[in-house]
Amino acid sequence: MEFPRLLVRFAEAVQRNDGAGLAALFTPDGVYEDGFFGPHGGAAAIAAMLQRFHDGGRDYWWEFHTPVVVGETGYASWRFSYASRREGFAGHPVLFEGLSRFTLRDGLIAHYYEVFDRGLALAQQGYPAAGIASVSAKAAARQNAKPANRWHLARFGTAG
Repeated sequence: MEFPRLLVRFAEAVQRNDGAGLAALFTPDGVYEDGFFGPHGGAAAIAAMLQRFHDGGRDYWWEFHTPVVVGETGYASWRFSYASRREGFAGHPVLFEGLSRFTLRDGLIAHYYEVFDRGLALAQQGYPAAGIASVSAKAAARQNAKPANRWHLARFGTAG
């Protein structure tokens, strides 16, 4: 599947809460590494993670732009918006921008990874500073635990 078409199908599946459709874009061992919820491997886990999106929001819109493919890796910028379901903020719009990296295999996604400002997204839903700090600390721990990143911390005499 051509990468721009894959992006359209990816966004449409998220917007419709089509967990099976989203999972079908991944290899059987594919991983969706979400910026909030962490990595989810396999069709059932990817579909369940998408349901978590929709439990926390409604009226999703995901707009990918500037797609680029280099070898087996695709990149795209995006805008993502929805209305929050968070108590006390129900209906409040949330908008943030980011970048995605897709590791591709045989026309499917083997690994999806995204980068965006988590704090910006949470602040629009009224999360207190301590809650934003907690989410950021968990994301930092996931990042620092990756084998490829260990050397960066080990050179300072710390494991993370």
